[in-house]
Amino acid sequence: MTSSSSDFNQAVSVGRPPNIQKRFPHSKALLVSGKVIDLAMIKKKNAICMAANGRNIFVIRGALKAAQRANSALIIEIARSEGGADAYCAVNYWNMARIVDAMCNELGITIPVAIHADHYGIKSKDDIPDAKIEIPTMFEAGITSIAIDASHLPDDQNLTTNLELKPFIPDWSGLETEIGEIKGKLGLSTEAEALFLIQGLNAHGIFPNWIALNNGTVHGIEASGQGIQIDLTQQIHDALVDYHVSGAQHGTSGNSSQRLREIANRTHTTKANVATALQMISWGLDVNDDGNAALDDNGDFIKVNDQGVTEAMWAKMVAYANNKGWKGGNYKKLNLPFETKLQGLPREIRERMEQRVESFVYNMLVNVFNARDTADLAIETILEANSFDPGPKANRIEDPEEWAPEKIAQKAALIESNDSPEGNFDD
Repeated sequence: MTSSSSDFNQAVSVGRPPNIQKRFPHSKALLVSGKVIDLAMIKKKNAICMAANGRNIFVIRGALKAAQRANSALIIEIARSEGGADAYCAVNYWNMARIVDAMCNELGITIPVAIHADHYGIKSKDDIPDAKIEIPTMFEAGITSIAIDASHLPDDQNLTTNLELKPFIPDWSGLETEIGEIKGKLGLSTEAEALFLIQGLNAHGIFPNWIALNNGTVHGIEASGQGIQIDLTQQIHDALVDYHVSGAQHGTSGNSSQRLREIANRTHTTKANVATALQMISWGLDVNDDGNAALDDNGDFIKVNDQGVTEAMWAKMVAYANNKGWKGGNYKKLNLPFETKLQGLPREIRERMEQRVESFVYNMLVNVFNARDTADLAIETILEANSFDPGPKANRIEDPEEWAPEKIAQKAALIESNDSPEGNFDD
């Protein structure tokens, strides 16, 4: 099943948001709101869109090629730590749309792609004034979906931060919100926390596409075996059903394919972030079927001969990391200093880096996330709406007077949550 060329051309004509039309007026790339992607997964049922963290251009190219093969909608994203003002990647909030648009036109990509600013982290009230300035510049640069992550703050401040920043996000944009700062098996999110945030937003006429939970995930390398808590996720998603909010699954690397299939089949998840696995795969490291990089007896990554970067380049990357004292997950910081060096490798090396990513992503899309042919459903959604904005999924059912500022604080004081140590897992 593939959409006709006339359907695709019509979708390009009416389905690209205003910022995309303005920035790329002559483009044939179908860059769309995250709302469109979410609705396509809901139409397919038990389907999840991969949100590929584009830490380097090889990941982006490989993911686009895989989604084209699978006829799947796709999200390309970068988090604030990866691609914000203090980025450790060359791909960032302000150039990601330009990179994706150029690649789509070059490669003849005809699937819908959302450009997502993941984990736009607010760690304190002091971050809010700068966010009000910065967020509009990101949309000017081509972002079509955003995750406001104030989960590091107390529950009442998480809600009020989302309320305060929403006016700076276009109504047509995809929107993700988050509870329970992600830190693995500690501090798991609760049903009460999720209801508090979503009900409070609903009362103010804000209807997120996604909510991200701390449901047992970690970012980076998953070594504990704890993994995603499926029963907890299902319980929270079921509690939110009247608010029509989907789940965003973070920290998929290192979780078994079977566990991820259960997330697709048993919960309302429509977005799953994949970051560390794709980076490691592009470099040519030994990565298992679950996306976790293997380590040798010394705790070092294992490079597969004739895969990914050249052995000489990998030796330089390891030496650089050793000089900086970087181990394990901190190898992510190699992205920025080595991006141009990797782009300067011979074509056959660059192509095998992309191909390795493509193979992994294709398998995930088709055999794990059930996302095959969701590109057609996304195009169908655009054509049904005859617009870049299909509108909200929910209606206001909460009383705004019950969610005035003083009542928000009172309600938050009654929430029982799972306390956990401080963390910073926003990549």
